[in-house]
Amino acid sequence: MKLRSLPCSTTSLPISEIGLGCWQLGGSDWGAIDDDKAFEILEAAIDAGVNFFDTADVYGAGRSEELIGRFLKKSSSRIFVATKLGRTSALYPNGYTEAAVRAATEASLRRLGVEALDLTQLHCIPPAVLRQGEVFDWLRQLQQEGKIRRFGASVESDDQASICLQQNGLASLQIIFNVLRQKPAFQLLDEAAMRGVAIIVRLPLASGVLSGKFTSATQFPPNDHRNYNRDGAAFNVGETFAGIPYETAVALCDELRGLLPPAWTMAQLAQRWILDHAAVSTVITGASRPDQVVANAGVSDLPPLSPELHAKLRHFYEVSVARHIRGVY
Repeated sequence: MKLRSLPCSTTSLPISEIGLGCWQLGGSDWGAIDDDKAFEILEAAIDAGVNFFDTADVYGAGRSEELIGRFLKKSSSRIFVATKLGRTSALYPNGYTEAAVRAATEASLRRLGVEALDLTQLHCIPPAVLRQGEVFDWLRQLQQEGKIRRFGASVESDDQASICLQQNGLASLQIIFNVLRQKPAFQLLDEAAMRGVAIIVRLPLASGVLSGKFTSATQFPPNDHRNYNRDGAAFNVGETFAGIPYETAVALCDELRGLLPPAWTMAQLAQRWILDHAAVSTVITGASRPDQVVANAGVSDLPPLSPELHAKLRHFYEVSVARHIRGVY
């Protein structure tokens, strides 16, 4: 596993370039997952060289954080845990006060069982709150108190990212970035690199459709967001299949299959494409089974894609994909 730096004001911490997204461990938005399977996934990640876990207080109403906290107690490995706040009912959409942000931070500290959060991120909060800027002052205060080591923001669009980049001390931006959603590569990545802000990439496989294993007939459980949020009924449609209608996304992946290097899988191509962008610090691919963790981690050992293939993938996006993307972007 290759390591990359996570820039911040005082140090650069080496983290695995393939991390583990832990939304699925909440058991509420990707189908059910029991505790034993969750710990198997976390253990497989460590064994594969992954040292970056991304979670949030809202995943399973805190269950994802609790499971990671229990895992941290028994693990001897140094694990960097990034969490998020801002989407619980106490805060979203208009309950953002210093007291509420502090309470959310302290609740995450308790669930994770740590003295300070490695990184806390604003979790897709309303743009108006980002523009007002007070929430960043509250995070700086928590940082001064030693409750958080770094703060960042998880955003839904390049415009929201640009608002956050104006804030002093911002350590990271978490964005949706994949072969079906390439816009950040046109300007945002360069701007973040110039400011020394890490890029954390979520949904690298576009909710799994870029694994190349789904068909138009694939069924998802009722409590899986790939069922109930296909058209943005519950939250930003971009969080599900990159904002592309499901059947269209499947057809696009069939087209993409023709660009695969010999013996490569679709998931390998999708993740390697992201890693080829130097501004990216880590890719937080989710996994519902230990073998998926191992396969994802192995992408770190693959060679970069050729410039010719990158050009073809850019053309594929511009000609076949871009017009189908819905939601803020």
